[in-house]
Amino acid sequence: MRICDAHCDTLFNLVTAPKNKNDVTMERLLKGGVSLQTMAMYVGPKAPLEEVELLFDRMLQALEGLKQQGWVLADDPSEAVAGEVKMLLSIEGCEVFGRGLTVIEEYRHKGVRMAAVTWNHENALAIPACQDEQAGLKPYGLQAVKEMQRLKIAVDVSHLNQGGFYDILNKTDAPPMASHSCCRALREHRRNLTDQQLKDLFRAGGYVGLNFYPAFLTEGRCTMDTLVDHFDHMMDMGGEGKIGFGSDFDGISTKPEGLDNPEDFPALLQKLRDRGYTEKQVKSIAGEAMIDYFARL
Repeated sequence: MRICDAHCDTLFNLVTAPKNKNDVTMERLLKGGVSLQTMAMYVGPKAPLEEVELLFDRMLQALEGLKQQGWVLADDPSEAVAGEVKMLLSIEGCEVFGRGLTVIEEYRHKGVRMAAVTWNHENALAIPACQDEQAGLKPYGLQAVKEMQRLKIAVDVSHLNQGGFYDILNKTDAPPMASHSCCRALREHRRNLTDQQLKDLFRAGGYVGLNFYPAFLTEGRCTMDTLVDHFDHMMDMGGEGKIGFGSDFDGISTKPEGLDNPEDFPALLQKLRDRGYTEKQVKSIAGEAMIDYFARL
């Protein structure tokens, strides 16, 4: 079985807190059976573009350090192999694209395969959900999204507002993804996707990786059953074959009970089985749905 995780913030931690212990390690990925771990270059606190570019350069250096230790960078999720660990490179917050469209191709050559239009800051492309729900993509943002799509970079709408979300669905040709998001019907939070967003995203051929952050999942006690509740709801919205994992490990301060790091993925898969998911559905959620999504780009 191939397990794919669409989001973690480990590269940022390696650069900003190198002495801290990370959730994501090679040993834990191997023990958890993770075949593909997406490593996000996270934009971090709001800063001048020059500082963001420096931060991204340092994360790319950290990525090179992992490769020297034997980690393998994949160019496509289809390269994932059961029993092995590979990385996929992503961006969380497209501030670095602000200098012009040519920069997008430069990052594609560096290995980037997905990019979240915003984090929690307004940038040259768009406004995040936490600031304004309805403002659409900026004119340059629409150009940048189309360029990402041309280069087969998955456009990530986690953190993006509804206006920008629907601009991508209605004004561009490739389906976007939400790398680490949850259901607003189960937990009212602007970071979560509404039922209409989920239905429209799935209908378009998009993909959602479920975020493990308890604050996005429930107001009360958070367990693996809570995550399965969100998977159940996504399935009800048309998510069969289009949902998976977006853990946000190394980027979240608390975690669901029993789901502390990548070693615990098998327990979550077993919880899906216990709740009635077929083996085909379990394999899809584990990683095949993410692999299939990239084949649709």
